[in-house]
Amino acid sequence: MLTFTQKITIACSAMLAFVSFNSTSAERELRSPPRKLTTQQAKVAAANYQKYCALCHGENREGHKNDHAPSLRSKSLMESGIAHQILRPMQYGRVGTAMGGYLDEVGGPMTLDETWDLTYWLFEQAGYDRLKFTTNPVHGDIKRGEQVYQKECASCHGDKGQGITGPAIMNQSALAHNTDEFIRYAIENGRQDTPMQAFKDKLSSADIDNITAFLRSKSLGWKDETPVLKALPTPENYIVNKNGDDPNFDLKDGMYVLSKDLNKALEAKKRMVLLDTRVTSVWQTAHIEGAIPFPYYADLDETVAGIPKDVQIVAYCSCPRAAADHTINRLRQRGYTRTAVLWEGIFGWMNQGYPVRRGDIDGVND
Repeated sequence: MLTFTQKITIACSAMLAFVSFNSTSAERELRSPPRKLTTQQAKVAAANYQKYCALCHGENREGHKNDHAPSLRSKSLMESGIAHQILRPMQYGRVGTAMGGYLDEVGGPMTLDETWDLTYWLFEQAGYDRLKFTTNPVHGDIKRGEQVYQKECASCHGDKGQGITGPAIMNQSALAHNTDEFIRYAIENGRQDTPMQAFKDKLSSADIDNITAFLRSKSLGWKDETPVLKALPTPENYIVNKNGDDPNFDLKDGMYVLSKDLNKALEAKKRMVLLDTRVTSVWQTAHIEGAIPFPYYADLDETVAGIPKDVQIVAYCSCPRAAADHTINRLRQRGYTRTAVLWEGIFGWMNQGYPVRRGDIDGVND
């Protein structure tokens, strides 16, 4: 028979164990900071951020500028996501989302060192300490987690995690790169100064575990695929259907062409130039037949060479219009008036069943 004092001691020990497992950021052990960038490295990283990232993530890293791209200065992200949870999506993108890969080995514009430096620059700009996280799985009731997810999360992240006003959190490449504890910490603490609220005072610790386990269950079956990089088109191949007639699009708001009209024009062999304004790595993965890579961050003095002003130009992106709008507005400022943007973007184009040219995958022959 336990004495009253022994019972109190056991209860206190259990409570301490519970508090330790559900530690707050103040109670977590700190990791040492990453390497310090040189002045030149920081200068290049800052320029790369503005060139490649600001269009969607905002000039001040605030996020949700376009396509609901997440904040890259949120405290909970930056103290838990450096380096790999920031580095990997920057390098390889998020398959099935507007986030393309920016590493040169997958067709992007940055070297390996530049992607690392940009990651550390983001950390330095945020000014938070790094916290230690385990790679241990978070266990929970997956069925219960799905119920809580649909009630609390689906309105922003989608009933299938596809992303609506929040990121696509069931994206399998994202789940492959993020640990369970990283996911749990985001649910628990939210993302400061963004629509993502903290759930630590709204949901029980068990239900946060359950949601984490439910999300993790969606990562099964994912396989990384390495694209075989194709040679980029040369100017003599920029014009689609060189001997065709002009498409004479009836543009929505003087700017936008609908997917059904673009597809009809392509089937009728109309003459035009198609610009894929995404990062070149995703052009390598899939693009509308005949489109040339024309990334939104490119130097126009180089990219417009070989594109005449008397041909209809149609630009598209996947966000669904931000990068294409940006590109067409720049072209119009240079006197390219025969310009338009694909209204639905390439994902809308594909969702309506219109064809794309798929890239080759390393090791796949069919």
